[in-house]
Amino acid sequence: MARRRTLRGGSSRAAAIPPTIDLDLQRAARCGFPEVVFGSGKTVDEVVGAAVRIASVHGQALVTRASDEALAALAAALPAGSIHRRSRCFSVGDPVARFGPVGLLSAGTSDEPVAEEAHVTLTARAVRVERFRDCGVAGIHRLLGRLAEIRACRCLIVVAGMDGALPSVVGGLVDIPVIACPTSVGYGVAAGGHAALNTMLASCSAGLTVVNIDNGFGAGFAAASISRAIGRDMDRPTSGVRRPTSKPKPKPKRKKA
Repeated sequence: MARRRTLRGGSSRAAAIPPTIDLDLQRAARCGFPEVVFGSGKTVDEVVGAAVRIASVHGQALVTRASDEALAALAAALPAGSIHRRSRCFSVGDPVARFGPVGLLSAGTSDEPVAEEAHVTLTARAVRVERFRDCGVAGIHRLLGRLAEIRACRCLIVVAGMDGALPSVVGGLVDIPVIACPTSVGYGVAAGGHAALNTMLASCSAGLTVVNIDNGFGAGFAAASISRAIGRDMDRPTSGVRRPTSKPKPKPKRKKA
């Protein structure tokens, strides 16, 4: 079993859950991970109340897209947790990594907030992450120089904005699952990530899977599910399981003339 840090209560601000919150505390039993708190659009009390309750039940909690005020309140209420400011995430009780690795590629430094959200999500699900930063197609040598490391991963997340070409390039170089995550980075006709999204959806790289614009959480969760499924399959006992064996057929003898 993975070890988690002991959670100690901090601020009493979140002692009561607001009536607007009805938590799904059985989600971990059904889906393998507790409900994640999406902070955008919620009040600080709603975010903190939900996170504290989830952490008290499950020993861990993950919050995404939280405001600066909510992040500060979360740190006060759950002092054992960590603020991931660039992605506006908060996590507490992260388990020891025992699956993976998942390769996380970002085309440019401007894509880092979305990439970090994926990283935080993978870590929360006990998956080891290998980072490959700033390796977009404008300098393809940066990608090719680390190809052996990339191919050694269980699956890949490729985060890219602007033209969104990187996932298609990567998909043509590896034999593992590739999850493409478009970002809203780019000028003018990049259209807030729609150009990258359309490029990825229209990709000719076989099997490329695409999530929504800026959805680092969705990409991370999907990659974690793949990695964990691979890990479970490898851990299954093989004793007593008969595997089919095939013997080479003897070559027919030629008749002497």
